[in-house]
Amino acid sequence: MRKKYLVTIIPKFSGFTLAELLIALAILGVIATFTIPKILSAQQNGTYKAIAKENLSMVAGAFEQYKLSGNLSGGTGINDLTPYMNYVRIDTSGVSVDDDQISGTEVCDASAPCLRMHNGSTIHWISADTFGGTNTTNALWFHIDADGVVSSNKSVAIFLYYNGRLVDEGQIVAGTASSAQSYTADSTKVPPWFSW
Repeated sequence: MRKKYLVTIIPKFSGFTLAELLIALAILGVIATFTIPKILSAQQNGTYKAIAKENLSMVAGAFEQYKLSGNLSGGTGINDLTPYMNYVRIDTSGVSVDDDQISGTEVCDASAPCLRMHNGSTIHWISADTFGGTNTTNALWFHIDADGVVSSNKSVAIFLYYNGRLVDEGQIVAGTASSAQSYTADSTKVPPWFSW
């Protein structure tokens, strides 16, 4: 009598070798090296932009409330608007804040106070600066340091015109002046993270 043998066929499995897996991981690592910092930077810049716009909205609202009070004149300055703003405190301690992309830093003191905001930002202006007139080219200058950290270049200069218009330094209207000085548009001073 013949014996029957069962033959078991073992399937041949195909897969990735260790070398192939390491190459794939290396490629993913290179991609992550280039994309993750850009994603984080874009997210942080979006935060700075949102903070600046929040502050601009508050300044615009304060200006409109002050205008409704009937006191708006060529002699109006940012000091007149601060009672209509929501801030933590007025800082005149002598600490530095960012000025703009070119100028570097400014000091918060009695002649140039800073509003310390709830979101960690700072609004800085010249105390004696006023519209200097009632034309649509008369403006107040101030700047917003979006992160409140010195030398981080997260500051944008803003101009509030007598008619209520707000612009950055790149959009200054020809002939813009305040009681302190005349201004010229310079788009190189507008930080890359800021846009309207």
